[in-house]
Amino acid sequence: MLTGKQKRHLRSLAHHLDPIFQVGKGGTNDHLVRHIEEAIESRELIKLSVLNNFEGDRDEIAAELADKSGSELVQVIGKTIVLYKQAKEEKNRTIVLPRK
Repeated sequence: MLTGKQKRHLRSLAHHLDPIFQVGKGGTNDHLVRHIEEAIESRELIKLSVLNNFEGDRDEIAAELADKSGSELVQVIGKTIVLYKQAKEEKNRTIVLPRK
């Protein structure tokens, strides 16, 4: 569980990132979740965008993606979702979180 201080730090790092995945009217599926898991293992912090044709609730889809991918939901702002998960391998860890 991330603290407020850690979430602020991650939001500042994510500000300059571009979304690498899009969630459309189809919502989530196993294929999308698998790609998110692979990307988040190598990058640790990713952005996703929710397309205009998505009819569900952005907060619900963000929580679902975080849960299915085993990551932490950092932020949902507008149509952008930010997810974080610490890399399993020490060599892939690039983000140092502030202490709790």
